[in-house]
Amino acid sequence: MKRRTFLTAAAEAGLAGGALAGLGALGGPIRRAFAETSPGSSGAYDLVAVKNGEPDKLFDTAMESLGGIRRFVRPNQTVVVKPNIAWDLEPERAANTNPLLVRRIVEQCRAAGAKTVYVFDNTCDNWRSSYRSSGIEQAVRDAGGTLVPAESERYYHPVQVGGRRLAEAKEHELILESDCFINVPVLKSHGSANLTVSMKNLMGIIWDRRYWHRNDLHQCIADFAAYRRPDLNVVDAYRVLAHNGPRGVSLRDVTEMRTLLVSGDMVTADAAAARLLGLDAQQVDYIRLAAAQGAGRSDLESLAIKRIVL
Repeated sequence: MKRRTFLTAAAEAGLAGGALAGLGALGGPIRRAFAETSPGSSGAYDLVAVKNGEPDKLFDTAMESLGGIRRFVRPNQTVVVKPNIAWDLEPERAANTNPLLVRRIVEQCRAAGAKTVYVFDNTCDNWRSSYRSSGIEQAVRDAGGTLVPAESERYYHPVQVGGRRLAEAKEHELILESDCFINVPVLKSHGSANLTVSMKNLMGIIWDRRYWHRNDLHQCIADFAAYRRPDLNVVDAYRVLAHNGPRGVSLRDVTEMRTLLVSGDMVTADAAAARLLGLDAQQVDYIRLAAAQGAGRSDLESLAIKRIVL
């Protein structure tokens, strides 16, 4: 499907415009999770972690340390921002990415001169209800972005992944046509994958994800991570669903951490996110497998990390 066909369909849809047992680091200072190290010879950081601020301020601060959004977004580019919008739940339940963070990312992309900023997710609950209840529908509109549907197979096109378990997939056309892809997961526990962060968030840009669950979920996540690498990964750990992920049962499942992790490397971002939950990257199979396949780096001690507490 060409973009003009997709946009016609989008217009028709009316969218154009508590602590976890055994996890000692949960909610604690980011210094417990990983050490701060000096930037490399280029002066750039591999990961920036910011704590103790509102989601928009956390993002602004992280991007300053990374050299600004213009390192990633150029004038007249088409940008796709992919949050987690899977569930028909309000922001306080922490099942979806924080809408204030999504709004600020779209605003910064627009300020950098992006021609269009698309936002979507292949949701688990009804997509219209999930977009609305999550607060992301209004956030995107307020920021001047374009929220689009992803509920139909006609939006997806075959791609060759060439992985050990995942040979091919159907990927959303806007990702295939984008100039810049910003991945914005929310950090959560997950019954099947242990935790869900950047790499697993990519399941929202493909159609045939049921295959992944039936055919070695961790290896499929790692395979796709080696194929599709976002330009920027922004991990929302403001509110963390520590229990009963990925949807949660009640507010008692949520712990407020007021933290943001930003990296160009999904494996690095996920390894750091695991540390926030008291886990080593080697304890999460898809992080270990993705690092072994060269999708990114999980050896945080060897990377340039900036920690900021506001």
